[in-house]
Amino acid sequence: MNTIEATAPPLPLATPRPLMKPLDTIQQRVRDWAELVKPRLTLMVLFTVAAGFVLASPGFLDWSLFLHALLGTSLVAAGASALNQYLERDTDARMRRTRNRPLPAGRLAPRAALRFGVLAACGGLIYLSVLTNPLAAAMAASTLVSYVFAYTPLKRISAWNTLGGAVPGALPPVIGWTAATGTLETGAGCLFLLLFLWQFPHFWAIAWLYRDDYARAGLKMVPTLDQEGGRMTGRFMVQSCIALIPVSLLPVYVHVAGPRYFWIALVLGAMFLAFAGRFLLQPSQERARHVLWASLLYLPVLLLALLWDGPFLGLAGT
Repeated sequence: MNTIEATAPPLPLATPRPLMKPLDTIQQRVRDWAELVKPRLTLMVLFTVAAGFVLASPGFLDWSLFLHALLGTSLVAAGASALNQYLERDTDARMRRTRNRPLPAGRLAPRAALRFGVLAACGGLIYLSVLTNPLAAAMAASTLVSYVFAYTPLKRISAWNTLGGAVPGALPPVIGWTAATGTLETGAGCLFLLLFLWQFPHFWAIAWLYRDDYARAGLKMVPTLDQEGGRMTGRFMVQSCIALIPVSLLPVYVHVAGPRYFWIALVLGAMFLAFAGRFLLQPSQERARHVLWASLLYLPVLLLALLWDGPFLGLAGT
């Protein structure tokens, strides 16, 4: 795959903001610290952790252990997000959609973000190790290391960084599973594969929508290197969605879910594939956005179907 030079023009300097009142300043600081931990991403992580924990707990849920798993993982996720933004503050300053984040905008000091990221991540790992089990902590540590020290720098080196980024994105349900059982089992592997493949069309849709921003920042993404007007990106999306369909059915064959989940997964997979196929036939911003929204619908509905027709609720096979 040949690289191409970024052609997007530099962004103009941000317009200075007017002085804020003390209350406004406090509210802005709260918003800045909240943005540093990427709350929407953290909530998605916690949802997949919860799904893994519940699926590994047929018939009985240890609520205390469940809450400890969520709290410990939330600390690790918050720390990872802060460290990611610390490392990417220079490239974020060159991207339209990220230039107003707290670090590139200068509203938070990099040293404060670094200190918070290290303390939150390390505190979360210790918390998980002590109050869940060492294996869950090890899975969380693998997520942290692969996200911060593999995926983050890979974005400057290779367009295939999504392969590296899909690993930490697929590990949270494994954290939940191991927190509940203390073991790695086939069901955890199925969840890992499902989330691993789901991320490719999801992130390629985002990268297509913001390809000029990524090019301006010097980040190498498949859509920024796509010299076929989106056809290459579309083919990769379609291939990922095709592979996702049989993988999404694996929970049925390892007795994590029942027949109702089977049909829901099949319909959702066909829908996701259809949107990716539409983008391949005619790449556009609108159709990339449709793929993105399809991905955001697909994952939570699929995981809810797993919980609904899974062994925890005693519905599988009824």
